[in-house]
Amino acid sequence: MPTLELLIQERDRVRHRQKYFATLRSTTAVLIVVAAIAILAATMWMPVLQIYGNSMTPTLNEGEIVLSLKGSDFNTGDVIAFYYNNKVLVKRVIAGPGDWVYLDEDGTVYVNGELIEEPYVEQKALGETDLEYPYQVPEDRWFVMGDHRSVSMDSRMKAIGSIAEEQIIGKLVTKLWPLTSLGGI
Repeated sequence: MPTLELLIQERDRVRHRQKYFATLRSTTAVLIVVAAIAILAATMWMPVLQIYGNSMTPTLNEGEIVLSLKGSDFNTGDVIAFYYNNKVLVKRVIAGPGDWVYLDEDGTVYVNGELIEEPYVEQKALGETDLEYPYQVPEDRWFVMGDHRSVSMDSRMKAIGSIAEEQIIGKLVTKLWPLTSLGGI
C-alpha cells in the first residue's frame, strides 16, 4: 500500500505533466498563429521576390532577393514588380497616367516635354520598340522601362504596353539577399 508521501509525489508528477503539455499546446498554437500572420503579411503587404534576368542591371542583379511594398502611389524612378503572362517582371516607372512619353533615337527619355535624369542607366538605347512617340500613358496605367535598355522588354513594346494598376505587385524598397548588397533600391 502506497504511503501518503508517495501519493503526494505522484499527484505532483501528474500535475506537472499536465501543465507541461498545456504549455506545449498553447506555445504550438501561438507559433502557428504567428506563422500564419507572417505568411499573410508577406503575401498581402510585403511580397518578397527573387530577381531573374538582367533587364534591371546594374540596379538589380540576377539572384538577388528583394522586398516590395503594396501600394499604388508611384513616382518616376520607382522600381515596381508586376504580373505579365504568369511571370513577375521588375521595371522602373518612367511615367504615370496621362503623361506624355517621348524617346529619341539614342534612347533619351522625355516626359511631358522635359528630359528626365536617369543616373541608374549606364548605357542609353532606344531598344526594341513598336510604339509611336510621343505616346500618352492611358489613365490608371504606368509606363515602365528596364535599366538595361538594350535588352529590356517593357512598355516600349505593344505586347507589354503600359501596366495596369491591377497587375502591380508593389514597389521594391530594399534588397535582402545577398547580405553584401543589403540596403535600399
